[in-house]
Amino acid sequence: MLSYQEARAWLLERARPLRTHQNVSLSQACGRVLALPVQAGVDVPPHDNSAMDGYAVRCADLAAALPVSQRVPAGSVPLALQAGTIARIFTGAPIPPGADAVIMQEQATAGEDGKVSFTVVPQPGQNIRRRGEDIANGQVILEAGKMLTPADLGLAASIGLASLPALPTLRVAVFFTGDELVEPGQPLGAGQIYNSNRYWLVPALHKLGCEVIDLGHVGDALEPTRQLLRDAAAVADVIVTCGGVSVGEEDHVKAAVEAEGELTLWKVAIKPGKPLAYGKVGDADFIGLPGNPVSGFVTLQTLVKPFLQRRMGLDVPPPEAQCLPAAFAWDRPDAKRSEFLRVRKVAGELQLYPQQGSGVLMSCAWADGLVWLQPGQVVKPGDALAYLEMA
Repeated sequence: MLSYQEARAWLLERARPLRTHQNVSLSQACGRVLALPVQAGVDVPPHDNSAMDGYAVRCADLAAALPVSQRVPAGSVPLALQAGTIARIFTGAPIPPGADAVIMQEQATAGEDGKVSFTVVPQPGQNIRRRGEDIANGQVILEAGKMLTPADLGLAASIGLASLPALPTLRVAVFFTGDELVEPGQPLGAGQIYNSNRYWLVPALHKLGCEVIDLGHVGDALEPTRQLLRDAAAVADVIVTCGGVSVGEEDHVKAAVEAEGELTLWKVAIKPGKPLAYGKVGDADFIGLPGNPVSGFVTLQTLVKPFLQRRMGLDVPPPEAQCLPAAFAWDRPDAKRSEFLRVRKVAGELQLYPQQGSGVLMSCAWADGLVWLQPGQVVKPGDALAYLEMA
Protein backbone atom coordinates (compact mmCIF):
# COMPACT_ATOMS: atom_id res chain seq x y z
CA MET A 1 0.00 0.00 0.00
CA LEU A 2 1.10 3.56 -0.67
CA SER A 3 1.64 5.86 2.29
CA TYR A 4 -0.42 9.05 2.58
CA GLN A 5 2.37 11.19 1.12
CA GLU A 6 3.04 8.69 -1.68
CA ALA A 7 -0.66 8.39 -2.54
CA ARG A 8 -1.11 12.16 -2.62
CA ALA A 9 1.86 12.62 -4.95
CA TRP A 10 0.76 9.65 -7.07
CA LEU A 11 -2.74 11.07 -7.53
CA LEU A 12 -1.47 14.57 -8.33
CA GLU A 13 0.78 13.16 -11.04
CA ARG A 14 -2.31 11.71 -12.72
CA ALA A 15 -4.48 14.81 -12.34
CA ARG A 16 -4.64 16.25 -15.86
CA PRO A 17 -5.48 19.97 -15.65
CA LEU A 18 -8.22 21.18 -17.97
CA ARG A 19 -6.72 23.01 -20.95
CA THR A 20 -9.38 24.63 -23.11
CA HIS A 21 -10.76 27.95 -21.97
CA GLN A 22 -13.47 30.44 -22.81
CA ASN A 23 -14.18 34.07 -22.03
CA VAL A 24 -16.67 34.26 -19.18
CA SER A 25 -18.52 37.44 -18.20
CA LEU A 26 -17.59 38.89 -14.83
CA SER A 27 -21.10 38.23 -13.54
CA GLN A 28 -20.58 34.50 -14.16
CA ALA A 29 -16.87 34.13 -13.38
CA CYS A 30 -16.82 33.86 -9.58
CA GLY A 31 -15.44 30.47 -8.58
CA ARG A 32 -14.02 29.73 -12.03
CA VAL A 33 -10.30 29.09 -12.54
CA LEU A 34 -8.37 31.74 -14.48
CA ALA A 35 -6.77 30.25 -17.59
CA LEU A 36 -4.36 33.08 -18.53
CA PRO A 37 -2.66 35.92 -16.66
CA VAL A 38 -4.47 39.26 -16.77
CA GLN A 39 -2.51 42.41 -17.54
CA ALA A 40 -3.78 45.95 -16.97
CA GLY A 41 -4.17 48.18 -20.01
CA VAL A 42 -4.83 51.34 -17.98
CA ASP A 43 -3.65 53.07 -14.84
CA VAL A 44 -5.89 52.82 -11.77
CA PRO A 45 -6.78 55.43 -10.80
CA PRO A 46 -6.55 56.96 -14.29
CA HIS A 47 -5.72 60.41 -12.90
CA ASP A 48 -4.67 62.08 -9.66
CA ASN A 49 -7.84 62.42 -7.59
CA SER A 50 -9.09 63.57 -4.22
CA ALA A 51 -9.23 61.06 -1.37
CA MET A 52 -12.02 62.99 0.36
CA ASP A 53 -14.45 65.88 0.24
CA GLY A 54 -12.69 69.19 0.86
CA TYR A 55 -10.62 71.80 -0.92
CA ALA A 56 -7.87 71.46 -3.52
CA VAL A 57 -5.13 73.97 -2.71
CA ARG A 58 -1.67 75.13 -3.68
CA CYS A 59 0.28 74.84 -0.43
CA ALA A 60 2.39 77.93 -1.15
CA ASP A 61 -0.76 80.12 -1.35
CA LEU A 62 -2.17 79.38 2.13
CA ALA A 63 -0.87 82.39 4.06
CA ALA A 64 -4.40 83.82 4.26
CA ALA A 65 -8.03 82.97 3.61
CA LEU A 66 -8.67 82.32 -0.08
CA PRO A 67 -11.68 82.49 -2.40
CA VAL A 68 -13.16 79.41 -4.15
CA SER A 69 -12.60 79.71 -7.90
CA GLN A 70 -14.28 76.47 -9.07
CA ARG A 71 -16.27 73.45 -7.94
CA VAL A 72 -14.96 70.00 -8.95
CA PRO A 73 -17.33 67.03 -8.52
CA ALA A 74 -16.32 63.47 -9.47
CA GLY A 75 -16.60 62.87 -13.20
CA SER A 76 -15.88 66.48 -14.17
CA VAL A 77 -12.82 67.98 -15.89
CA PRO A 78 -11.31 70.77 -13.75
CA LEU A 79 -9.67 73.96 -14.92
CA ALA A 80 -6.16 74.89 -13.90
CA LEU A 81 -6.20 76.34 -10.38
CA GLN A 82 -5.94 80.14 -10.47
CA ALA A 83 -3.19 81.63 -8.37
CA GLY A 84 -4.43 82.77 -4.96
CA THR A 85 -7.60 80.65 -5.08
CA ILE A 86 -8.77 77.20 -3.98
CA ALA A 87 -11.20 74.68 -5.50
CA ARG A 88 -14.11 72.98 -3.78
CA ILE A 89 -13.52 69.29 -4.54
CA PHE A 90 -15.25 65.98 -3.82
CA THR A 91 -14.05 62.41 -3.29
CA GLY A 92 -12.78 60.83 -6.52
CA ALA A 93 -12.73 64.11 -8.47
CA PRO A 94 -9.64 64.91 -10.59
CA ILE A 95 -7.10 67.26 -9.01
CA PRO A 96 -7.01 70.63 -10.83
CA PRO A 97 -3.67 71.34 -12.52
CA GLY A 98 -1.62 73.51 -10.18
CA ALA A 99 -3.11 72.11 -6.94
CA ASP A 100 -0.78 70.02 -4.80
CA ALA A 101 -2.87 69.01 -1.75
CA VAL A 102 -6.42 68.50 -0.53
CA ILE A 103 -7.64 69.69 2.88
CA MET A 104 -10.68 67.92 4.29
CA GLN A 105 -13.79 70.02 4.71
CA GLU A 106 -13.81 69.48 8.50
CA GLN A 107 -10.58 71.49 8.70
CA ALA A 108 -11.99 74.46 6.74
CA THR A 109 -14.02 77.52 7.77
CA ALA A 110 -15.87 79.78 5.32
CA GLY A 111 -16.05 83.47 6.21
CA GLU A 112 -18.89 85.88 5.48
CA ASP A 113 -16.92 87.18 2.51
CA GLY A 114 -16.89 83.67 0.98
CA LYS A 115 -13.20 83.15 1.56
CA VAL A 116 -12.06 79.93 3.24
CA SER A 117 -9.41 79.56 5.92
CA PHE A 118 -7.93 76.34 7.29
CA THR A 119 -6.95 75.00 10.70
CA VAL A 120 -4.04 72.92 9.31
CA VAL A 121 -1.01 73.48 7.13
CA PRO A 122 -1.00 70.69 4.56
CA GLN A 123 1.99 68.90 3.08
CA PRO A 124 2.27 68.59 -0.71
CA GLY A 125 0.52 65.41 -1.85
CA GLN A 126 -1.75 65.23 1.21
CA ASN A 127 -5.08 63.46 0.55
CA ILE A 128 -4.29 62.94 -3.12
CA ARG A 129 -4.55 59.51 -4.74
CA ARG A 130 -1.91 59.40 -7.47
CA ARG A 131 -2.46 58.09 -10.97
CA GLY A 132 -1.53 54.41 -11.12
CA GLU A 133 -1.25 54.20 -7.33
CA ASP A 134 -3.40 51.04 -7.23
CA ILE A 135 -2.55 49.50 -10.61
CA ALA A 136 0.04 50.56 -13.19
CA ASN A 137 -0.56 50.18 -16.92
CA GLY A 138 1.08 46.91 -17.99
CA GLN A 139 1.02 45.36 -14.53
CA VAL A 140 -0.10 41.71 -14.19
CA ILE A 141 -2.95 41.86 -11.71
CA LEU A 142 -4.16 38.23 -11.76
CA GLU A 143 -2.06 35.12 -12.26
CA ALA A 144 -3.29 32.06 -14.15
CA GLY A 145 -4.30 29.04 -12.09
CA LYS A 146 -6.24 30.77 -9.33
CA MET A 147 -9.91 30.48 -8.44
CA LEU A 148 -11.56 33.83 -9.05
CA THR A 149 -12.95 35.59 -5.98
CA PRO A 150 -15.34 38.57 -5.75
CA ALA A 151 -12.32 40.84 -5.10
CA ASP A 152 -10.65 39.52 -8.27
CA LEU A 153 -13.73 40.37 -10.31
CA GLY A 154 -13.82 43.87 -8.88
CA LEU A 155 -10.14 44.23 -9.78
CA ALA A 156 -10.82 43.12 -13.35
CA ALA A 157 -13.71 45.56 -13.62
CA SER A 158 -11.47 48.38 -12.37
CA ILE A 159 -9.29 48.04 -15.48
CA GLY A 160 -12.32 47.93 -17.78
CA LEU A 161 -12.61 44.19 -18.47
CA ALA A 162 -16.08 42.76 -18.99
CA SER A 163 -14.97 39.11 -19.15
CA LEU A 164 -12.07 36.86 -18.18
CA PRO A 165 -10.49 33.74 -19.74
CA ALA A 166 -11.64 30.84 -17.55
CA LEU A 167 -11.15 27.10 -17.64
CA PRO A 168 -14.25 24.92 -17.95
CA THR A 169 -15.94 23.85 -14.74
CA LEU A 170 -14.83 20.34 -13.77
CA ARG A 171 -17.76 17.93 -14.24
CA VAL A 172 -17.95 15.34 -11.47
CA ALA A 173 -20.51 12.53 -11.64
CA VAL A 174 -21.37 10.88 -8.32
CA PHE A 175 -23.37 7.85 -7.31
CA PHE A 176 -23.84 5.83 -4.15
CA THR A 177 -23.99 2.07 -3.69
CA GLY A 178 -25.65 -0.29 -1.26
CA ASP A 179 -28.94 -2.17 -0.88
CA GLU A 180 -29.19 -0.83 2.65
CA LEU A 181 -29.39 2.86 1.69
CA VAL A 182 -32.59 4.86 2.11
CA GLU A 183 -33.07 8.56 1.33
CA PRO A 184 -33.77 10.90 4.26
CA GLY A 185 -37.49 11.48 4.74
CA GLN A 186 -38.37 7.86 4.00
CA PRO A 187 -39.12 5.27 6.69
CA LEU A 188 -36.32 2.87 7.56
CA GLY A 189 -36.87 -0.83 7.07
CA ALA A 190 -35.06 -3.61 8.85
CA GLY A 191 -31.30 -3.46 8.24
CA GLN A 192 -31.48 -0.12 6.42
CA ILE A 193 -29.63 3.16 7.01
CA TYR A 194 -30.02 6.68 5.66
CA ASN A 195 -27.77 7.77 2.80
CA SER A 196 -25.80 10.42 4.68
CA ASN A 197 -22.86 10.30 2.25
CA ARG A 198 -24.89 11.93 -0.49
CA TYR A 199 -25.59 14.98 1.65
CA TRP A 200 -22.03 15.79 2.62
CA LEU A 201 -20.29 14.75 -0.63
CA VAL A 202 -22.42 16.66 -3.15
CA PRO A 203 -22.18 20.03 -1.32
CA ALA A 204 -18.47 19.46 -0.64
CA LEU A 205 -17.89 19.08 -4.39
CA HIS A 206 -20.01 22.16 -5.10
CA LYS A 207 -17.93 24.09 -2.56
CA LEU A 208 -14.76 23.10 -4.39
CA GLY A 209 -16.20 24.64 -7.57
CA CYS A 210 -17.19 21.44 -9.39
CA GLU A 211 -20.27 20.91 -11.53
CA VAL A 212 -21.91 17.92 -9.83
CA ILE A 213 -23.93 15.38 -11.80
CA ASP A 214 -25.79 13.35 -9.16
CA LEU A 215 -26.70 9.96 -10.63
CA GLY A 216 -28.31 8.78 -7.42
CA HIS A 217 -28.13 5.32 -5.90
CA VAL A 218 -27.51 1.83 -7.21
CA GLY A 219 -28.03 -1.42 -5.36
CA ASP A 220 -25.45 -4.12 -4.77
CA ALA A 221 -25.46 -5.66 -8.24
CA LEU A 222 -22.70 -5.81 -10.83
CA GLU A 223 -24.54 -5.09 -14.11
CA PRO A 224 -26.46 -1.99 -12.91
CA THR A 225 -23.20 -0.68 -11.43
CA ARG A 226 -21.41 -1.18 -14.75
CA GLN A 227 -24.21 0.64 -16.58
CA LEU A 228 -24.06 3.57 -14.19
CA LEU A 229 -20.28 3.79 -14.67
CA ARG A 230 -20.79 3.96 -18.44
CA ASP A 231 -23.45 6.64 -18.01
CA ALA A 232 -21.14 8.64 -15.74
CA ALA A 233 -18.13 8.38 -18.06
CA ALA A 234 -20.23 9.72 -20.93
CA VAL A 235 -21.00 13.02 -19.16
CA ALA A 236 -18.21 13.68 -16.65
CA ASP A 237 -14.50 14.40 -16.33
CA VAL A 238 -14.31 12.57 -13.00
CA ILE A 239 -16.50 9.87 -11.43
CA VAL A 240 -16.73 9.70 -7.64
CA THR A 241 -18.55 6.87 -5.88
CA CYS A 242 -19.19 6.09 -2.22
CA GLY A 243 -19.06 2.45 -1.14
CA GLY A 244 -18.51 -0.85 -2.89
CA VAL A 245 -14.71 -0.69 -3.10
CA SER A 246 -13.93 -3.02 -0.21
CA VAL A 247 -13.45 -6.79 -0.37
CA GLY A 248 -16.92 -8.06 0.49
CA GLU A 249 -18.96 -10.28 -1.83
CA GLU A 250 -21.52 -7.47 -2.23
CA ASP A 251 -18.94 -4.77 -3.01
CA HIS A 252 -19.30 -4.59 -6.80
CA VAL A 253 -17.74 -1.23 -7.68
CA LYS A 254 -14.19 -2.56 -7.89
CA ALA A 255 -15.22 -5.38 -10.24
CA ALA A 256 -17.38 -3.00 -12.31
CA VAL A 257 -14.52 -0.53 -12.80
CA GLU A 258 -12.15 -3.31 -13.80
CA ALA A 259 -14.75 -4.57 -16.30
CA GLU A 260 -15.40 -1.11 -17.81
CA GLY A 261 -11.90 0.35 -17.56
CA GLU A 262 -8.96 -0.07 -15.24
CA LEU A 263 -8.22 0.21 -11.54
CA THR A 264 -4.65 1.31 -10.77
CA LEU A 265 -4.84 2.24 -7.07
CA TRP A 266 -6.68 0.29 -4.41
CA LYS A 267 -5.98 0.73 -0.72
CA VAL A 268 -3.89 3.46 0.90
CA ALA A 269 -2.07 3.20 4.23
CA ILE A 270 -4.26 5.73 6.07
CA LYS A 271 -6.81 5.40 8.86
CA PRO A 272 -9.65 5.95 8.34
CA GLY A 273 -9.90 5.57 4.56
CA LYS A 274 -7.84 2.53 3.61
CA PRO A 275 -10.14 1.32 0.75
CA LEU A 276 -9.65 4.35 -1.53
CA ALA A 277 -9.60 3.47 -5.22
CA TYR A 278 -8.43 5.25 -8.38
CA GLY A 279 -8.81 4.20 -11.99
CA LYS A 280 -10.18 5.16 -15.39
CA VAL A 281 -13.49 4.52 -17.12
CA GLY A 282 -13.22 5.73 -20.71
CA ASP A 283 -11.70 9.21 -20.58
CA ALA A 284 -13.01 9.87 -17.07
CA ASP A 285 -10.98 9.49 -13.91
CA PHE A 286 -12.55 7.22 -11.31
CA ILE A 287 -12.34 7.85 -7.55
CA GLY A 288 -13.90 5.27 -5.25
CA LEU A 289 -14.45 6.58 -1.73
CA PRO A 290 -15.01 4.21 1.18
CA GLY A 291 -18.63 3.76 2.19
CA ASN A 292 -18.10 4.51 5.88
CA PRO A 293 -18.99 8.22 6.22
CA VAL A 294 -15.91 9.29 8.18
CA SER A 295 -13.56 7.31 5.93
CA GLY A 296 -15.06 8.96 2.87
CA PHE A 297 -14.98 12.40 4.47
CA VAL A 298 -11.33 12.11 5.52
CA THR A 299 -10.13 10.76 2.17
CA LEU A 300 -11.95 13.56 0.37
CA GLN A 301 -10.20 16.16 2.56
CA THR A 302 -6.74 14.63 2.44
CA LEU A 303 -6.40 13.00 -0.99
CA VAL A 304 -9.33 13.62 -3.32
CA LYS A 305 -9.64 17.37 -2.79
CA PRO A 306 -6.08 18.15 -4.00
CA PHE A 307 -6.57 15.77 -6.95
CA LEU A 308 -9.76 17.57 -8.01
CA GLN A 309 -8.16 20.98 -7.52
CA ARG A 310 -5.29 20.01 -9.82
CA ARG A 311 -7.81 18.68 -12.37
CA MET A 312 -9.57 22.04 -12.22
CA GLY A 313 -6.31 23.79 -13.13
CA LEU A 314 -5.52 25.17 -9.68
CA ASP A 315 -2.05 25.32 -8.20
CA VAL A 316 -1.94 22.78 -5.35
CA PRO A 317 0.68 23.49 -2.67
CA PRO A 318 1.94 20.82 -0.24
CA PRO A 319 -0.25 20.17 2.81
CA GLU A 320 0.00 23.15 5.18
CA ALA A 321 0.05 21.71 8.69
CA GLN A 322 0.08 23.97 11.74
CA CYS A 323 2.05 22.82 14.77
CA LEU A 324 -0.24 22.94 17.82
CA PRO A 325 -0.16 21.30 21.25
CA ALA A 326 -2.38 18.37 22.11
CA ALA A 327 -4.91 18.61 24.93
CA PHE A 328 -5.37 14.83 24.85
CA ALA A 329 -3.56 11.52 24.91
CA TRP A 330 -3.59 8.89 22.14
CA ASP A 331 -2.17 5.53 23.22
CA ARG A 332 -3.55 3.17 20.59
CA PRO A 333 -1.66 4.08 17.41
CA ASP A 334 -1.72 2.14 14.17
CA ALA A 335 1.75 0.78 13.55
CA LYS A 336 1.43 0.67 9.74
CA ARG A 337 -0.82 3.56 8.71
CA SER A 338 -0.96 7.32 9.06
CA GLU A 339 -3.95 8.32 11.17
CA PHE A 340 -6.20 11.35 10.84
CA LEU A 341 -7.97 12.16 14.10
CA ARG A 342 -10.89 14.59 14.19
CA VAL A 343 -10.03 17.52 16.46
CA ARG A 344 -11.15 21.01 17.34
CA LYS A 345 -8.83 23.97 18.00
CA VAL A 346 -9.73 25.62 21.33
CA ALA A 347 -7.60 28.36 22.94
CA GLY A 348 -4.58 27.33 20.87
CA GLU A 349 -4.83 23.64 21.82
CA LEU A 350 -6.25 20.62 20.02
CA GLN A 351 -9.18 18.82 21.61
CA LEU A 352 -10.02 15.29 20.47
CA TYR A 353 -13.50 14.05 19.69
CA PRO A 354 -13.92 11.12 22.10
CA GLN A 355 -15.20 8.63 19.50
CA GLN A 356 -12.92 8.19 16.47
CA GLY A 357 -14.69 5.28 14.74
CA SER A 358 -15.08 5.38 10.95
CA GLY A 359 -18.87 5.46 11.23
CA VAL A 360 -19.08 8.35 13.71
CA LEU A 361 -20.05 11.20 11.38
CA MET A 362 -20.70 13.43 14.40
CA SER A 363 -16.91 13.66 14.76
CA CYS A 364 -16.66 15.40 11.36
CA ALA A 365 -19.49 17.81 12.11
CA TRP A 366 -17.91 18.67 15.49
CA ALA A 367 -14.31 19.01 14.28
CA ASP A 368 -12.66 21.92 12.50
CA GLY A 369 -9.56 20.00 11.48
CA LEU A 370 -7.55 16.79 11.45
CA VAL A 371 -4.47 15.74 13.40
CA TRP A 372 -2.05 13.93 11.11
CA LEU A 373 -0.23 11.17 13.00
CA GLN A 374 2.63 9.15 11.57
CA PRO A 375 2.43 5.33 11.79
CA GLY A 376 2.94 4.25 15.39
CA GLN A 377 2.87 7.79 16.80
CA VAL A 378 1.78 8.00 20.45
CA VAL A 379 0.41 11.32 21.74
CA LYS A 380 0.82 12.78 25.22
CA PRO A 381 -0.82 16.01 26.41
CA GLY A 382 1.30 18.95 25.34
CA ASP A 383 2.89 17.18 22.37
CA ALA A 384 3.21 19.32 19.25
CA LEU A 385 1.01 17.86 16.51
CA ALA A 386 0.46 18.46 12.79
CA TYR A 387 -2.99 20.06 12.45
CA LEU A 388 -4.71 20.28 9.06
CA GLU A 389 -7.61 22.72 8.95
CA MET A 390 -10.70 21.44 7.12
CA ALA A 391 -12.16 23.83 4.55
